[in-house]
Amino acid sequence: MKLRKVTAASAAVLALALTATACGSDDKDSDSADTGSGGSKKITIGIKFDQPGIGQKTPDGYEGFDVDVATYVAKQLGYNADQIQWKEAKSADRETMLQRGDVDFIAASYSINDERDAKVDFAGPYLLAHQDVLVRADDDSIKSPADLNDKKLCSVVGSTSAQNVKEKLAPKAQLQEYPTYSACLTGVQNKAIDALTTDDSILAGYASQANFKGKFKLGGFKMTNENYGIGVKNGSDLKAKINTALEKMVSDGSWEKAVTANFGPANYKNEPAPKIGNIVK
Repeated sequence: MKLRKVTAASAAVLALALTATACGSDDKDSDSADTGSGGSKKITIGIKFDQPGIGQKTPDGYEGFDVDVATYVAKQLGYNADQIQWKEAKSADRETMLQRGDVDFIAASYSINDERDAKVDFAGPYLLAHQDVLVRADDDSIKSPADLNDKKLCSVVGSTSAQNVKEKLAPKAQLQEYPTYSACLTGVQNKAIDALTTDDSILAGYASQANFKGKFKLGGFKMTNENYGIGVKNGSDLKAKINTALEKMVSDGSWEKAVTANFGPANYKNEPAPKIGNIVK
């Protein structure tokens, strides 16, 4: 009889232990940044994989200004670099990725505008960029947007950048659509194209590549204002936490260091770090 009581007690202890273990496993496997801060958890961040200087996947890992910002923010949230799961965030997929919960946040040259703000929340902005042009370093014929008239102006298929120039600034510009910015850049280098247009931060990233150093220059035209923000799911409490992290990144000098490291070789004259919540129209 005594043996049976001991066995029953042991079974109860074992059941409790298994229950506790199961609960611990659930916590460990959770990968949502909203439920914890680091430990054995992971945080999933969306970035661009194909924008040098901004977000690029390389044989050695991931690099670029957005990658540096996202890594800093994740650290402030309690996640080390090896706890980050990077996921490609193509422009057309960003809102859907956040709404579905595929990522915890997105830092991918993500300009804040009214249409996007209706679908997701934004922390930041953390960079004020402008639409600009990139030309050959020895080309002095394009000194203003009006000089793009009768010039071959390139941007990628589906982009509105070149169309904006033609409609508002240089109606006689000859628009050329290439599949990638790299293809446009090669065209400029070979003189098949006169200028490439998109955000100045993206242009600076391409021009900063070692194989292009000294071959291109930015026009400095500031044709639009592009307020880069970090996208989160609507209602996520990460927005406030990310804003706090961004403010710290600016105050401790890490923001300026990241700008210099990623855009410096192109002599990119960046705007000062924007104030959180200050959207420049």
